[in-house]
This record gives sequence, structure tokens and C-alpha cells, in this order.
Amino acid sequence: MNEESSRTVLVRIRAILPALRPSERAIAEVVLAEPSKVATMSIGDLAEQCGTSTTSVVRFYKKVGYAGYSEFRLDLAREATRESVVNNVPADVYEDIDKSDSLQDVVSKIAFNESMSIADTAQLLDVGKLEEAVAAISGARRTEVFGVGAGALVGQDLQQKLHRIGKVAFSWSEAHAAWTSASLLDSTCVVVAISHSGTTMDTVEFLRIAKSAGATAIVISNHADSPLGREADILLSTAARETPFRPGALGSRIAQMMVIDVLFVGVAQRSYDASISALRKTHAAIQSRRLPQTPRK
Repeated sequence: MNEESSRTVLVRIRAILPALRPSERAIAEVVLAEPSKVATMSIGDLAEQCGTSTTSVVRFYKKVGYAGYSEFRLDLAREATRESVVNNVPADVYEDIDKSDSLQDVVSKIAFNESMSIADTAQLLDVGKLEEAVAAISGARRTEVFGVGAGALVGQDLQQKLHRIGKVAFSWSEAHAAWTSASLLDSTCVVVAISHSGTTMDTVEFLRIAKSAGATAIVISNHADSPLGREADILLSTAARETPFRPGALGSRIAQMMVIDVLFVGVAQRSYDASISALRKTHAAIQSRRLPQTPRK
């Protein structure tokens, strides 16, 4: 699947968010928060609500890939309607979490946004690039994973999964340790760098050091046109949804975990019998340490 052609208007806006000027970013945030409402607004009304000019609005929709405002509004209306109908959710679920929301509102909004992050990522994910990543990890002498914050937690999950099927894998959450290890890699090794924004300096430096040593670089990020994305040999894009109340650390994790799971299963399939045998052995080892269940009286 071609990555650009598979992106909906909202996914494209999220992907370019970090590269936008402040005035354009203000427009993007209003559009993402209320796509159905913006679809009914004139270009002047949108500019006024965002506190910017019509020129900025024109610049914005052209960056998203549209020649005219009417085409942009039509796609916004279609996408907002599609998500609402397909997921059978009311319009207010699209809104950010508010201090007056009940816990049931919080459950509904988080469940919707996380399920759509997975669905958008599945639609966006380039299967050809995924196959390249699976092949690279399957044939690697060792795989090293690095991320900061939430990315570190996702990286640990990948390392543990690979380790359970007999792959030599390391996960680093401390920059200096990661850089030191990366400098000792070679062309038989693979590194996986995880960053929602693609601008985390420590992660970018890790990737550059590893590439200089000869390792194949796999990147998992929401933003292809970022310092990290541009350094990738193989880019696996996510389409996480974030709002002021649900920043990247929360919104990105579910999309990254989906990519990690698909990547792991692909690697396991490459050595199916050996992987199943290893999983059974590791499961048995864990089971042996569990306390026996006693019937309740």
C-alpha cells in the first residue's frame, strides 16, 4: 500500500503537525479537534477562529495536499462522517477530555481515540516496509532497541518478545549506554529507534551512531518528515491521535504497540517451528513458578 495515498485528511494533518508554522499549527489543532464543525466553516470564519489570516489557511490546506479549500472541506466532512458512522459514536466523543466529563465520558473518549489510532495505523502501515523490517530482524545477529519515556516502554516490550523466541535483543532506556552499545554494532546488526515526534535528540543520535557502525536502522514514528524519520533505512509510520489532554506519551503508545506486535509476529513466522518451541518452553518456565489454585470454600 502506498503510504501517502492511504492517508486520510486527518492522518495527513497529524503527520505534518511538527513541521507547521505556529499559525498553521493553530489551524491544524482546531481542525483535528472539530473536523465536522470546520467542514461547515468558510475560509474567513476558520481564519478568525484560529486568530490567523486567510493566507495562513490557504498555506495550511496546500501543505496537507489540497489545491482548493472546498476540496479540503469536503474530505473533512467525509472523514468525520465515516468515523462517526463506522464506530457508531456521537460527535462529542471527538472532543478532548474536559474537567466536567464523567468517568464514563473519559472511558468513551479514550476507547474511541485509541481504537482509531490502531485503525489509522493499520491503514497507513506500508506492508512492503514492514516485510523489509521483518527480514532485517530475522537475519540479524543482534537487535538493539532504544526509546525515551513511553518509547522506552514500547522498546522493552519488543526486546522481551524477541528474546522469548530466541533472538538476541537488547533494549536501552539510558542514552549513554545506548550510544556506547550502538558504536560496537556492525552490518550484521539491526537497531530499532522509537519516537512519536521523531525529534528526540538522544534517539536521533543513537540512530546516527548505529548507522555509522554499519547497522540497519528501523524507525517507528508518527512523523516521517522528522530528523529521525529522515535517518531511517526502514520507516514504519504510526497514526496516533493526540490532543492537549492526551499528549504523545499516551496517544502514541497504543499505535506503537500495534506495530511492535505485527513486527514480532512477522519475525516469529519466519522461523515458525523454532518460535513455537521457544514460546512453549518459556511459558512452561513461567507456569512452574505459579502458585496452585485452591478451590474456594
